[in-house]
Amino acid sequence: MQDSKNLVRHELIGLEIEVINSKNPSLDGIKGKIIEETKNTLKIKTKNKMKIVNKNQVTLKTTFKGKITIIDGSLLVGRPEDRIKK
Repeated sequence: MQDSKNLVRHELIGLEIEVINSKNPSLDGIKGKIIEETKNTLKIKTKNKMKIVNKNQVTLKTTFKGKITIIDGSLLVGRPEDRIKK
């Protein structure tokens, strides 16, 4: 069952997110939909372009089932199919 407590163990593609903190200040504030995920990166579609962010360098915010959830990107590092199995 998906809930905000175990969101990191589920599929992220299609999730609307915002980068609220990043080791690269130019990524702070990026908002959009996750359209692709690799072992170390997320591809985010913003209003007018695509951004690729390193998972281990960002903190993300999303609203999931009406609750705001903060996700430490370092918890997402790994192949998506392996992370989901945990």
